[in-house]
Amino acid sequence: MLHSIKKLEHCRILATDAEVGSVSDTYFDDARWVVRYLIVETSNGLHDPPVLISPYAVTSVDWVTGAITTDLSRRQIEGSPSIDTDRPVSRQHESEYHRYYGYPEYWPYTTNWAWGAMPVVRPTDEEQAWASRQRPAIEVQEERAADVHLRSSRHVMGYHIEASDAPIGHVEDFLFDEETWAIRYAVVDTRNWLPGDHVLISPERIRSVNWAERSVVVDMRRGEIRDSPTYDPDRPSPKAPSTSRHPSS
Repeated sequence: MLHSIKKLEHCRILATDAEVGSVSDTYFDDARWVVRYLIVETSNGLHDPPVLISPYAVTSVDWVTGAITTDLSRRQIEGSPSIDTDRPVSRQHESEYHRYYGYPEYWPYTTNWAWGAMPVVRPTDEEQAWASRQRPAIEVQEERAADVHLRSSRHVMGYHIEASDAPIGHVEDFLFDEETWAIRYAVVDTRNWLPGDHVLISPERIRSVNWAERSVVVDMRRGEIRDSPTYDPDRPSPKAPSTSRHPSS
């Protein structure tokens, strides 16, 4: 089932022993197009700066009541490494975060998440997954030292869409798969450019995100975007593209 990332905002975060705050934003990976973290503003003086909650910790999402249940205690969240949301998240910070919670690191893998962990998208070729875990240590070390492709979804919403022949519309939202947290579509508002409304484009067609220019460059022409599937938020979510990997059961 696909859901709007916008609808995650203001959802209440439930620890195993208390309600600890609400979602203010999400960080997504613009290289693999996966929601990596919920950014949570805590309540009752639990933690002054925002904290990150990984999908690894989410046990369920109640879309009717707007509640996200986790398997973390209030004390665990209270001791979580702090995060400065005004700065890029480095791989070093992610490593510290994963060590604190005991989560497997996802970046050495070719899949969206660590193979064998949840949430997970299993590889179609197990030998390929095995090989990815055997990469030279120096390569993994260099990757850890680099800043990752984590970006605020709230920040990207509103970025202009640059088609291959002309600008058209802006990013309105993202739709993600609640089982794997993979982003399946970007919702594009074309109303200021075309007589249409909101259309869906796959992240596979996104060539780059230009942070300085506040734009998303896609390898599609305006006509292709105009003819893309339409999106109505009041109707059931569309199915994921057939080219997507299948989540594990």
